[in-house]
Amino acid sequence: MSYPRTTLFLLVVCLAPAAALAQDRTASAVAFGGASVNSFAVSGSNVDFGVTVGKELTPNIQLVGEFGRIGNMLPLLSTGLLSLSPYDVRVSALYGEGGLRLLAAPESGVNPYVEATAGIARLSPHVGGFGATEDLITGMGLGLLRRTEPILGVGAGIMLRGGPLVADVGYRYKQVSGGDALFDALSLGQTPRAHQVRFGIGVRF
Repeated sequence: MSYPRTTLFLLVVCLAPAAALAQDRTASAVAFGGASVNSFAVSGSNVDFGVTVGKELTPNIQLVGEFGRIGNMLPLLSTGLLSLSPYDVRVSALYGEGGLRLLAAPESGVNPYVEATAGIARLSPHVGGFGATEDLITGMGLGLLRRTEPILGVGAGIMLRGGPLVADVGYRYKQVSGGDALFDALSLGQTPRAHQVRFGIGVRF
């Protein structure tokens, strides 16, 4: 989506009639994309994406569930040092989480929020850059080292709502609370984590 079109969409959402906001829409589904700012290079393998669903328990409290992929969970120090090598070394994660979101202005078209989540992540190490055949063999070997660990998340952002449409611009911090010797080595003893900047578009129903 181009910047002019994105700007037009946000303006339409913000200027939607108040009557549309007042409709009984207590659930939402938002597809999002973004990137982890702890990665120095943004590529297809480092892009984050997923889906967030929410259901209002009260006007100010929303139950949320999220499923997605994080392209790289290695912390800033690791990605900085590894970026100096000719190889692509990273740890991706497929995850599912649930939690609560606190809404600051539920009756407004511009609604700031904070949230906290917890769930499970499937961590997968990746090493590439040796060559097509070598990368295939290495990938098969590293596939045996995948691990499932608890993941915690906090975040904040702004939801722009108008009628059935919703846009979500925000920040998320994700941290894995476990690991093993391989992941400790790749992260240089630091906790695998991701600082996400994301943008999502969805519907209310």
